[in-house]
Amino acid sequence: MICRPSGAITNFQPYLRLQSSSEPDLRTFFDLTLLRAEVSVALKAWADAAGFYARLAQAAGSNPVLNEDPVHLWSLAANAAEQAGDLRGARQALRQMLSALAERAPDPQRLAGVHRELARMADALGDTTGAQKARAAADATQNAPGRIDAPARSSDPGFRTVDVCYATDRARTGAAEPVAFYGGGRGDGLDLGIATVTVPNEHTPGMLEAPSIWKLEFAPNPAKHVVLQSVAPMPADSFFGRMQAEFADADKTEAFVFVHGYNVAFDQAARRAAQIAVDMGYPAVPVLYSWPSRGKTIAYVADTAVVRLSGRRLAGFLDDLVRRSGAQTIHIVAHSMGNRALTDALEILSLKRQVKTGDVPLFGQILFAAPDVDAGLFSEMIRTIRPLAQRLTLYASEQDWALVSSRKLHGNAPRAGQGGANTLTSEDIDSIDMSELGEDMLAHSYFADDNSALADMVTLFWRNADPDRRCGLEKSQVVTGTIRTWQYRQESCETKGLITAMAHLRQARVETVPEALSALSEAAEDPQVRSELEPVIARILED
Repeated sequence: MICRPSGAITNFQPYLRLQSSSEPDLRTFFDLTLLRAEVSVALKAWADAAGFYARLAQAAGSNPVLNEDPVHLWSLAANAAEQAGDLRGARQALRQMLSALAERAPDPQRLAGVHRELARMADALGDTTGAQKARAAADATQNAPGRIDAPARSSDPGFRTVDVCYATDRARTGAAEPVAFYGGGRGDGLDLGIATVTVPNEHTPGMLEAPSIWKLEFAPNPAKHVVLQSVAPMPADSFFGRMQAEFADADKTEAFVFVHGYNVAFDQAARRAAQIAVDMGYPAVPVLYSWPSRGKTIAYVADTAVVRLSGRRLAGFLDDLVRRSGAQTIHIVAHSMGNRALTDALEILSLKRQVKTGDVPLFGQILFAAPDVDAGLFSEMIRTIRPLAQRLTLYASEQDWALVSSRKLHGNAPRAGQGGANTLTSEDIDSIDMSELGEDMLAHSYFADDNSALADMVTLFWRNADPDRRCGLEKSQVVTGTIRTWQYRQESCETKGLITAMAHLRQARVETVPEALSALSEAAEDPQVRSELEPVIARILED
């Protein structure tokens, strides 16, 4: 039986309130309520669904820490209320949706569309005056030049724009809002397209800035936050044609593919891919593969059920990317449960192409970050995968509590991404224990949230350097036979400006130590910074 919410839909009392700083509890309550709403829709209990969606929309609007879109939730509430025959409730939800939209300086077309829906509701309710006012507002909004304070109209908007090429096997929701364009359902095949993300000029490396209730921020602002602005699906020929045009520029020859992990929605994945691209400062075209994670803390089992099918689809996409993108080098970074899709995809691709040791690798660097994959299975699979890449790298951590939880769920079977004494050793992969970067709880995104981890990624992309030539890596005590793992030491790599310097040297096509030392005078004018960078860069460039 569905538990009915108290009060009619027109009584929008807050259902979820931020009563403490405990984000996981708030997230769990939100996800459970969303599940109740989805079950209500499946049972056609429309009044129940309308009430739940309205309460979720209020929670999302008053608690930006949830990173949920109240506009989309109000739209769902309005639709459910109309299905229930509650036209007054539907109109009230549309008014709330309009209010939420007005805070964002949205496309006038979108605002006009909501006004027309309000006019339709007013007609159905016999409110002639209300219908006339709503139509007049729609016409005025449609013909307006746009808000004068909209960021796009400023000569200095305060943000940069990043186009992320994407492939996804998520199903479309039918929503117009970018953050809700794709949901957590499985699609029939692959969608390809471009996700446009804005990153503020004052962006802090490693951060994925979002509105904060503590700063009294209740809507995303491109000058302050990383924001998904648009999602544009396109046919395969247009998609790969767009990529080929990117690589027509001689300075761009590389792409990197990012495969996200568990509990990640499409918009979060697109924002993360753009953040990594900006923070690395490396001229590689960002490509996102987004599998249908439901983006909920309570949906771990549901995510495990879909990720393996996505691996089959990812295999086909990577094959097409190699053949049709025009990129000379393609790197791949996978995180958490996304490594299940990636390892399956690479194994399929290797067997399909009958790749063997000594063949020219299809890919540059492949990085497995905190892989939530059975350690024994991972060890077996990388033997088949190894010939596909110049180098395989594993980032692990004994502080990763998401992997500790996963291990318990899997009958205490070790996970490949666990570090410390459990760090996986293999002659086929460089294993690096990143435990010193600290505890990150269930987010476990240290590979993208720490400038030093990003610096190691850039070093790999740029020079395919061995671990003993990279900044901050020391041989660890974990040894299996003659195979030793590596450990990241924060205090041994305090050089600032390393990422910027490497991006500059790569663009200058530096190949030798003398060339690098000469070029560093342009990249680092401060003599002290330059003196710190020179030995690090020289070690990276050693043959």
